[in-house]
Amino acid sequence: MAKKPGWRSVQWFGRQDIYGFIYRSWTKNRGVPQDQFDGRPVIGICNTWSELTPCNTHFRVLADHVRHGILEAGGFPLEFPVMSTGETLMRPTAMLYRNLAAMSVEESIRANPLDGVVLLAGCDKTTPATIMGAASVDLPTILVSGGPMLSGKYRGTDIGSGTNVWSMSEDLRAGKISLEEFHEAESCMHRSHGHCMTMGTASTMASMVEALGLGMPGNAAWPAVDARRNVLARAAGRRIVALVKEKVSISKILNKKAFENAIRANAAIGGSTNAVIHLIAIARRLGVDLTLDDWQRVGEGVHTLVNLMPSGKYLMEDFCYAGGLPVVLRELGENGFLEKNSLTVNGQTIWQNNKDAPCWNRDVIFPFKKPFKKNAGIKVLRGNLAPDGAIIKPSAATPKLLKHKGRAVVFENIEDFHTRIDDPRLDIDERCVMVLKNCGPKGYPGMAEVGNMPLPPKLLKKGVTDMLRISDARMSGTAYGSVVLHMSPEAAAGGLLALVQNGDMIEMDVAKGRLQLLVSEKEISRRRKGWKKPKPQLSRGYWRLYFDHVNQAHEGADLDFLVGGSGDFVPRDNH
Repeated sequence: MAKKPGWRSVQWFGRQDIYGFIYRSWTKNRGVPQDQFDGRPVIGICNTWSELTPCNTHFRVLADHVRHGILEAGGFPLEFPVMSTGETLMRPTAMLYRNLAAMSVEESIRANPLDGVVLLAGCDKTTPATIMGAASVDLPTILVSGGPMLSGKYRGTDIGSGTNVWSMSEDLRAGKISLEEFHEAESCMHRSHGHCMTMGTASTMASMVEALGLGMPGNAAWPAVDARRNVLARAAGRRIVALVKEKVSISKILNKKAFENAIRANAAIGGSTNAVIHLIAIARRLGVDLTLDDWQRVGEGVHTLVNLMPSGKYLMEDFCYAGGLPVVLRELGENGFLEKNSLTVNGQTIWQNNKDAPCWNRDVIFPFKKPFKKNAGIKVLRGNLAPDGAIIKPSAATPKLLKHKGRAVVFENIEDFHTRIDDPRLDIDERCVMVLKNCGPKGYPGMAEVGNMPLPPKLLKKGVTDMLRISDARMSGTAYGSVVLHMSPEAAAGGLLALVQNGDMIEMDVAKGRLQLLVSEKEISRRRKGWKKPKPQLSRGYWRLYFDHVNQAHEGADLDFLVGGSGDFVPRDNH
């Protein structure tokens, strides 16, 4: 009898005892023949399909194409479900459940007879959650993104998911459009399978997957309903079998250089601020030292090249047809901003994959030497308000507000904001700084995307379109404005943000990386004596676990006991 290969799955299926009988026999109940257990690699298809995650509802079809690829390459595919975190429907926020979904992925992979895994992810948190879980097991891994929707079409113009939701809701509140027009736009915006077609968090994370080398070339931009997305899925199915045979685990792809490539790519595409938290969390699962300082250092000097909403005017479909992320990576490589020898899952280096990528539309993807926006990546701010850091996305901000000093108008929580923001008596003008507290990891809980606070209607009606806003929350990658986010430590953890009061002066200087509350230390000390530590909103279950163990934003907002990994050890038998 031929010697069995050293796959993990052989410890289940390759045994000729009572346990081998159990593992094989029950698997055969769906028609699997005996020769499937001949030692071929067993590949898991990790599927985040769910009707509660609208972005991922086409994943059954995508999984089928991955399955065909695995079979064609001589692998044994086994699909399994995991918790799916849908950005559009979950409350209070999908981010609360990212870590729980990551636990679901990690334990599903480790507990089962898998030698490699293809992750299917699309909606915002499904991508980092699946990568985090897989990283902690460290098997050969490829991620296939679901792809963006087709461009939204409304009355002869393109509209983008998220971005135009914010703008049209402001228009509705300002009385510029009717409720009927608002409802009409709902159907026009989301007209196909796929995730947000702006450069929001979903498109950003799909781009990060490609820039990290964890996805096949073209992963970022092919539309969800384009047949070439299915071809990419089949190619991933074929390739994962080779990765298992070559023993290329996820940690051999996701090293520090790969993360640096992703940081630069994020700056070049005008990517979501959420990528900061997610990449840090993923890196910490692998033992890679990635910090906010790396985002500042590595991203310095990188220009935004992609003219997409929310920073620009086009959508992901346009980005795809212009050449997609390969063009961006080529521009970075030709200008000294790419670690060219980084390995990718297709067996080639990042540079071999992208060095000849042609651009078909320079209105969408600008050349590096004549960029869309100069040096406009993520900027890190520090000061007494955020000693552990806060971030801002200059490409989505109003330039004149990047250096600003103003009077604080404080909202203690999101309910306080909703209660007061529409009140015409609210004491606020366009020079003020809107401050939102208690919306961080512990405070919301889950650090919801509420940092891009809608402006007061009384100012919207005067033509005000942007104000400086600061909070410990996140914002959707589809959003825009002069918004400071991820303030660390958060208010609920005792950060200085908790002590800000109406009328305090706040000063920000993005060029100097400075964010300061202009209040004396004596006054701050007096206020701190009256501050009370908040209690978790629920005293049991996952919410309580999350509140007690979540790290702060600058550490990736992972649960403290999930940082790192446990590897792919095979647990004890189950009988």
